[in-house]
Amino acid sequence: MALKHTQSLFRAKFLRNIHHHSPAIVEAKANLTQAVTEAEKVVGYPTSFLNLRWLLTDELANVAKHIRKLIKVNHPLIEEARKIFMGNNNDMPSWGLIVLLVSNSCGIKESFSEYDRDTSSGVLYSQRALAEVTEMIRISNILHKNVVNVDKKMLDELADLNFGNKLAMLSGDYLLSKSFRELALLKNSDLNELMSSSLRDLAEADFIGIETEFAAQLPCKPVNAPTALKIVDHFGTEPHKVHEILGNPIAEWTLRTTLGGATLLAKSCRGALILARHSEPLQKLGFLVGKNIALACQAKIDQEPFLPGQSGTFSLISAPVMVHLNHFPNFYEKLMTSNIDYDSIRQEIQSGPGLEGAQDLQQHFSKEALRVLNELPNSDARIALENIVKTLHSSDL
Repeated sequence: MALKHTQSLFRAKFLRNIHHHSPAIVEAKANLTQAVTEAEKVVGYPTSFLNLRWLLTDELANVAKHIRKLIKVNHPLIEEARKIFMGNNNDMPSWGLIVLLVSNSCGIKESFSEYDRDTSSGVLYSQRALAEVTEMIRISNILHKNVVNVDKKMLDELADLNFGNKLAMLSGDYLLSKSFRELALLKNSDLNELMSSSLRDLAEADFIGIETEFAAQLPCKPVNAPTALKIVDHFGTEPHKVHEILGNPIAEWTLRTTLGGATLLAKSCRGALILARHSEPLQKLGFLVGKNIALACQAKIDQEPFLPGQSGTFSLISAPVMVHLNHFPNFYEKLMTSNIDYDSIRQEIQSGPGLEGAQDLQQHFSKEALRVLNELPNSDARIALENIVKTLHSSDL
């Protein structure tokens, strides 16, 4: 009875917030878009251009030609291809842009010749190449995640779904192999080792805990004491100690998100400062900026499937789900059924503390990013980064 009363209170607060802040959601999105646009002016061009040299190749043109065959089976690769070529609707800053802004904000030492400098963006050519690599590794990981487990009962669609899986795998492999070729051309062994460890982290994130029959990841069973755990920052190549975190829902979300992409952005930001021969303390600041921005962005993205009017499936390890699980450990039983009722779970999370807790995570990591940015040299690039992070910190449901 007490549980139902608590959930009804959360639901009433959620509905009031949605009714009151609906215009604010639109305004926050517009503010973020504006902040990203202004940041792109600092680096000299829209960072969507970073992808063109990679995407407009004969290999990927052939892939695009075959993707139309997947329309009738609605393979998820179709939607991802649309986002890659046409732009994503969530208006999040590209990771290449973040790497360029961190590079620009820390400056270039006088020891570098004019031939090393990209004067249009205020960074080294090698840093721009790393920004491109970062974006392509991220896209390759997204493509690989669009491989679907095929239900053998769907015999009519089996061939097309398998074909879509092959396209997703080969496209991701192509971008990944080209990324590490570009890294090798930078001729920096420390950077190669650092970026290789980020690829290990991405792979490890997919093998934490258990998953459903169709490869949807599930959280681990909550432990009895949901105390806050801090995820230790690994600035180098050492792996995270995963098993110490599992079962603590908030820490588990942070760890999964850190391994699943935040370390890629963090290590890319640090790598950009390695290329510019900056001091190790400054490299660590770059790492922390990238990590906290990535975590704040993911906390925001995780909330979108739970907004009014949304339907369909969603990640069962997203921030709202993990926050709800942290408050109500018995909720775990609903996630372990063979036929998961996503609509029922969505309604329960909307009625509980999940969305508010996800917003708290978004604001916490935004605040941490702002704190670290304050330690970087003052510049237009730093101000642009701060403006992006402030929109994440202030945006609310």
